[in-house]
Amino acid sequence: MSIKHPIVAVTGSSGAGTTTVMKSFEHIFRREKLKATVIEGDSFHRFDRKGMKAAMAEREKSEVGPLSHFGPEANLLEELENTFAQFSESGRCQQRHYLHDAAEAAPYQQEPGTFTPWLQSEEGTDLLFYEGLHGGYADDMVNVARHADLLIGVVPIINLEWIQKLHRDKNMRGYSQQAVVDTILRRMPDYVNHICPQFSRTHVNFQRVPTVDTSNPFIARDIPSADESLVVIRFTDPHGIDFPYLLSMLQNSWMSRPNSIAVPGGKMGLALQLILTPMILRLMDLKRRA
Repeated sequence: MSIKHPIVAVTGSSGAGTTTVMKSFEHIFRREKLKATVIEGDSFHRFDRKGMKAAMAEREKSEVGPLSHFGPEANLLEELENTFAQFSESGRCQQRHYLHDAAEAAPYQQEPGTFTPWLQSEEGTDLLFYEGLHGGYADDMVNVARHADLLIGVVPIINLEWIQKLHRDKNMRGYSQQAVVDTILRRMPDYVNHICPQFSRTHVNFQRVPTVDTSNPFIARDIPSADESLVVIRFTDPHGIDFPYLLSMLQNSWMSRPNSIAVPGGKMGLALQLILTPMILRLMDLKRRA
């Protein structure tokens, strides 16, 4: 953790709703005139797309178990921790981008599924903003979570996460349903062992819960909409959280526990703004005083 060079990390699996959180942070940064060094979790994958396919095929021949992007073996987690540590000390770090598709790859004249070269980040930014799978990762050798001044978890309940992945990979990426199911099963051990524990290290969690039947996610025709969902927001330390203000601003919300508030899904964007803006401003105030 660093007062002079704060780090904000959003952790959550693909399709969990991290994009909504990123847009909320973009609004906050623009409104408060803050400049962020942005680190993408995908840029710390160990392999490019072709390399990952080859590594997965090799692992299938062994008895070690499946390889997935959820687990440490497929990621440069020691390098990620070093990046956080470097930024917290100096306000700069090394960064690169993973080029997901042709549109992202075109400006770099590279193939999709590859990485741009490592470059030094821009000088004079106000904070580092990370979004990816491992912002709250920790094990016996690596502890990424300890460097985050504000750690946010974004996670839907598991059936909703599967529905979102099925629809995205089938409709946008052209995968068969069986291929998506195989991916879900391959990732499950790493999800349980390496993704879930991170949500116990966060300062605040946003969990989306559908209010419609998702008991069999593999036959769902539609992704439940925001209005068909609730968002459960849990604070690790509720001291200093103005719950009466939040309840008055977020219509039809209620406190479900002393550290938790349930909000209509359609109000998630507003809830993010109301909750995260004071947290960011607090970090900036500490930074200025330092």
